[in-house]
Amino acid sequence: MAATLACGPGALVSHRAAAAKWDLALRGRPSVDVTSPGIGGRRRPGIRAHSAATLAARDVTVIDAIPSTTLARTLLDVAEDATRREVERACDRAETQRLLAMTGIDDVLARASGRRGAALLSAVLSEHRVGSTLTRNELEECFLAICRDVGLAPDSVNAWISYADGGGAEADFLWHAQRLIVEVDGRDVHTTRRALEADRRRDQRLMLLGWRVARFTWRQVMFEPAYVAATLRALL
Repeated sequence: MAATLACGPGALVSHRAAAAKWDLALRGRPSVDVTSPGIGGRRRPGIRAHSAATLAARDVTVIDAIPSTTLARTLLDVAEDATRREVERACDRAETQRLLAMTGIDDVLARASGRRGAALLSAVLSEHRVGSTLTRNELEECFLAICRDVGLAPDSVNAWISYADGGGAEADFLWHAQRLIVEVDGRDVHTTRRALEADRRRDQRLMLLGWRVARFTWRQVMFEPAYVAATLRALL
């Protein structure tokens, strides 16, 4: 709010600052992105100013009393300098929150006027199964990158599997045809006695349903990617 007020009437948070308001799981910046009327808006320390030359009234909304770009416009803006994986993850996050509306995105893309983020956003929405690769942390992101680098992308990420007698478990990575589940274990969460017991019982119940369960440690994923890739290829 302070950043928008500092930039004068009509200013609103945009780009990665707006992505944070929409909870799109993108890495933020020390500065706050603000779009203002005029070319570049007012320059202020700690504020990354953008021009509102292509902004329409329907691209503006309010989140927590703070003027902001709509979800569709935010996705287009962040695609300007984001990686493909970042755009995929942002779309996944929006989809799981039931915020992704293609009519709004189509409208924004139709008015994109050759912006460099339009091609990337369009490609992600047409080629990526939105909602299928929503990772929860850096460890899962690194494992997914290993899978993709060797052409072994999972069918689902953090997918729910129901038990026959009720309840169920969430699988980190899942390959349906091979009936394989891979779990990646963080350094702290899975080391207590209680967690170890719960993990083993969970694995046993999944194996009774016909799934194979393989676990990789944080150290293996972070420091032994070649070993992880070779093991995964053999398992599949």
